[in-house]
Amino acid sequence: MQAARYQRRVHARHMKFDVVTIFPEFFAGPFHYGIVRRARDSSLIDVYVHDLRQFTHDRHKTVDDRPFGGGEGMVLKPEPLFRAVETILDVAAAEQNEHDSHKWPSETAVVLLSASGKVFTQETARRFAALERIVLLCGRYEGVDERVAEHLATDEVSIGDFVLSGGELAAALVVDAVTRLLPGALGNEASSIRESFSPGRKPGPEVEPRKVQAEVENELIKSVLAAPGLLDYPHYTRPADFRGWKVPDVLLSGDHQEIRRWRERCALEKTRRNRPDLFSGSNL
Repeated sequence: MQAARYQRRVHARHMKFDVVTIFPEFFAGPFHYGIVRRARDSSLIDVYVHDLRQFTHDRHKTVDDRPFGGGEGMVLKPEPLFRAVETILDVAAAEQNEHDSHKWPSETAVVLLSASGKVFTQETARRFAALERIVLLCGRYEGVDERVAEHLATDEVSIGDFVLSGGELAAALVVDAVTRLLPGALGNEASSIRESFSPGRKPGPEVEPRKVQAEVENELIKSVLAAPGLLDYPHYTRPADFRGWKVPDVLLSGDHQEIRRWRERCALEKTRRNRPDLFSGSNL
């Protein structure tokens, strides 16, 4: 009976993703594999891909134009993007004051993928996973008319400090990162708890990274793991000896307490080595 109640609760959550792009064929692959595919098959999510050119009115289906003030490249026009989102969310432009930004339902986000946006993090993914619908706008060319960011999008998001040719890859990453946080998407709910950046994996300001190489007291480790952000520990599988590189003996010992402590120390060490910025309040 309890399992049945849980199953109903899981399937009560249904996320809709809408992706607006000038290259809809791009998504023929990313959304047909792995967790996203399984989530679609089990009706946890729906993913709709919309061709931006279908929201134009001229016979050339123009979506871009030259930038005011001069400069290189072309800029995506605001009209098709506004029309696309208003159509997708069934909002009449006439109902909106022409000088006001759109007020979308609280359970909906309109996300502009842009190199100029705030960096997408696991915390962003968790916030998006609590919503019911996400519309992803894929930027292209030199950029997108700034009025889209100011008056249409609820969020402007970048997946890192680098520039892509367009927002399609970024949109696929956002869909994957958010989908795997939905109840029932992974099958084993513990999978999303113990991985990098998950709750229970962040060093607090009292941790001194230089001492990580030394023995760390168990109580300190427990307090360190009380908040989100720490990277995952190293993983090994068979064979135990591959080209002379052996699996650490502790993982073969069967001593689960020592294995747990080893993993926690390694998570701290890996975070210090690869992402020292995650040690809040520390001086490296």
